[in-house]
Amino acid sequence: MVKSSAAGSYGGGVLPLASLNHISIVCRSVEESLSFYTDVLGFVPIRRPGSFDFDGAWLFNYGIGIHLLQSEDPGSLPEKREINPKDNHISFQCESMAAVERRLKEMGIPYVQRCVEEGGINVDQIFFHDPDGFMIEICNCDNLPVIPLAGGDRAPVLGACKRAVVMQQQQGSAVPSAPAAAAQCVPSAAATQAIRVGEEAHISCA
Repeated sequence: MVKSSAAGSYGGGVLPLASLNHISIVCRSVEESLSFYTDVLGFVPIRRPGSFDFDGAWLFNYGIGIHLLQSEDPGSLPEKREINPKDNHISFQCESMAAVERRLKEMGIPYVQRCVEEGGINVDQIFFHDPDGFMIEICNCDNLPVIPLAGGDRAPVLGACKRAVVMQQQQGSAVPSAPAAAAQCVPSAAATQAIRVGEEAHISCA
């Protein structure tokens, strides 16, 4: 039986977290999803524990992991829906929205666009689905600074990201740096070439 706490009754302090490690996605076909996340989004397949007794695949890039899980009943998974930016999704920062849009058109992947304006700052967003209808967002959200709401008793751990620098400049105060364990792991060119399914390889943190 799962025990739950009433809203607002969580006491004793927050969990001692360091960073986002991975997200898991249940797939109709691991092979099809593996192709999408590697060929479209640029993730790199990495070694998966051999003790697992179910099909799946692990991928890594941009400091996070994607764990694909083969559905035991693919027919029960919901069909793709209309692309709705308010659905659950994972978002990636990009270097060029124009380049992303051009590649999606070349690959024939349907997408929708949105633009958010806040205080004279524009954030462009592109939304599309993976093979199972899970939504992906590509954006330039780093344009917006991370500003904690007034009255908060703690500041977010931001590390050395662009948004942290903007926040420091606007508030004129120091922002906690990410602990060593939370440093973003970015595969080097050599590591990326070495990482393949079934190989003994590790991604070094830059």
